[in-house]
Amino acid sequence: MSHFTPKFLRGSVLVPRSIAAARRLGPGLITGAADDDPSGIATYSQAGAQWRFGLVWMLLVTTPLMIGIQMLSARIGWATGRGLAANMTALCPRWLTRSLIALLVVANTINIAADIGAMAEAARLIVGGNPMLLSLFFGAICLLAQVLFSYERSVRLLKWLTLSLLAYFAVVMVVHVPLKQMAIESIQPWKFFPAGASLRDYAAMVVAVLGTTISPYLFFWQAAQEVEDQRLLPDARALRQIPAYVQEHLARIRMDTTVGMLLSNGVALSIVVATAVTLNLHGITEIQTSAQAAEALRPVAGDLAFTVFSLGIIGTGLLAVPVLAGSAAYAVSDMLGWKASLSHDFQEARGFYGLIIAATGLGTVLGMLEVDPINALVWSAVVNGVISVPIMAVMLWLGQSPRIMGELTISTRHRLLGWAATALMGVAVIVMLMTL
Repeated sequence: MSHFTPKFLRGSVLVPRSIAAARRLGPGLITGAADDDPSGIATYSQAGAQWRFGLVWMLLVTTPLMIGIQMLSARIGWATGRGLAANMTALCPRWLTRSLIALLVVANTINIAADIGAMAEAARLIVGGNPMLLSLFFGAICLLAQVLFSYERSVRLLKWLTLSLLAYFAVVMVVHVPLKQMAIESIQPWKFFPAGASLRDYAAMVVAVLGTTISPYLFFWQAAQEVEDQRLLPDARALRQIPAYVQEHLARIRMDTTVGMLLSNGVALSIVVATAVTLNLHGITEIQTSAQAAEALRPVAGDLAFTVFSLGIIGTGLLAVPVLAGSAAYAVSDMLGWKASLSHDFQEARGFYGLIIAATGLGTVLGMLEVDPINALVWSAVVNGVISVPIMAVMLWLGQSPRIMGELTISTRHRLLGWAATALMGVAVIVMLMTL
């Protein structure tokens, strides 16, 4: 089902306003929710446990940058009717596109492994069981949902899974947050560094949070979902010739992306604040995994906070793994010219589904092994950081190109926002490489 609903139906008896608004949320909402995967939860938990409120400002700064760059990826997908990798191939040397996509697949696979391992560990904390079998169970669920479900059912399921993020807002509501202290420490974080910590350590955590928040797989996923939506609309090409439809759909992309990114960073902020209040203020400053964060909450925040936090890890993992595997499959298929759509069945798009199976399967196997979660996250962050800057630069190049975008090139304000995000990521990569 397309996310476009004509204005003359909205607010009428046929389509109530609340239902119409919910239907207009899709690619941006799912993309934003997928950004808060279990590996991201681990990063935000460590930020709160180690630096208390010292990184709150970072999440506020990255919000408009996230909105801008994700809106660009969605616009490229919708305006061209092609995925991001297919558009990159049209402008970039083949070796550059293939290198970036190969690194994207590597980073996504490592991330899938970390997320499946985190889901298994969270489930073990709640109900017990063998972590390896639980990893296999979660990997199978994520794989079957993508291969067996239609695109419409997959989107519907992923939208419902975004509700799992409410768990982290709930955790903040059951603990006391010292708002004045939070504001002071966020504005002047250098005055409240923990004993023995240096500016180098703080910079490394800033980079980790930035790399977790702005990730390349989100660009490819949201662009691909805009293309998928168009395929379900028989008259999409003709409708793009109608100015009113174009303006309304671009407004839908803005609203969808803004809501998704606000949700994403709102959840990240909740995790940082919750772990700062419950862990740091009680002397717990070392968190390596999201499951450890959940377990550490129990003695200081109670069983309810522990259970809600753990269930949130499982829910976000079930949402993020299909997005990670799917974005890799879309990117490779677009680059090679294969059919790439969840609307096709397995026989119509064997290569596309084969890539999903390979990424999810390999990630599941790696998640079952005793891999150091911190090393996995570090290398995933390194790869994501290295490829994010050139990908963002190419996206801005695409967005400014009349040959690619026609009359839908991005505005000057959007360009400035995009280049600001790219510059910030560039500085973050340099700092990251210096602090490794």
